[in-house]
Amino acid sequence: MALNIKSLFRYFWTAQNEHGLHSPFVFDLYLNTLKKDVQTPEYEPIERVRATMLNSRQTLQITDYGAGSHVNRAPLREVRDVAQHSKKSARLGRLFHRLIRAFGYDYVFDLGTSLGLTTLYLSTARAGIHVTTFEGCPQTARVAQQNFDELGAQNIQIVVGNLDETLASEVAQVPRLDFVFFDANHRYEPTVRYFETCLAKAHNDSLFVFDDIHWSAEMEAAWAYIQTHPSVSVTIDLWAVGLVFFRQQQPKQDFILRWPFWR
Repeated sequence: MALNIKSLFRYFWTAQNEHGLHSPFVFDLYLNTLKKDVQTPEYEPIERVRATMLNSRQTLQITDYGAGSHVNRAPLREVRDVAQHSKKSARLGRLFHRLIRAFGYDYVFDLGTSLGLTTLYLSTARAGIHVTTFEGCPQTARVAQQNFDELGAQNIQIVVGNLDETLASEVAQVPRLDFVFFDANHRYEPTVRYFETCLAKAHNDSLFVFDDIHWSAEMEAAWAYIQTHPSVSVTIDLWAVGLVFFRQQQPKQDFILRWPFWR
């Protein structure tokens, strides 16, 4: 936790806004997509599902292949506890929704389904999108599938099991990977390995998003590795997540941008 506090102060000290951004690509992305957060009626069904999850006393037997939770490592948890401590904010879901829509992405991987709320934001971004989401815990996946069914999200395929055993075969089956959200295992070696597995289907306009890049020393090391990878051209640190682009027409640059992740 001390690392997180130190990193948070460093973020606030170094993060910039659009003033002084000399990359036209990042300048436009920041003003017109990252900062332009508008709540519309299309998000309301997802937030109603969130409210239901936050009040559910259903008990789940948790299977966790990752680094676990900072808050609750108990094997038996109520759905409301999972929703409270494992959730990604609605603001983050809306950001992903805008990014997918802005770049016209079709093939999306979500590495870490949990209860499926963020997955629903991904799946509703545009018509014809294909979302493959991965969840290690069968009971959590069952609740997520119920949420998908409730909203009629037929464009989501959920893959249940250890990501170490499921990811490579699913990567092999898609023609390309446009957008990947990495939220499955907050440790250095698996994060790097999943990144490199997905690189096989990345292309010039792909976007990889890494969750909790300042969660631990291991995650900061993984983020540093990804930033220096020869396939990566532009990275953007928003504190809550890191954005990774592969646009070879762009000079290699790393940005730390102000983004109100706490809302």
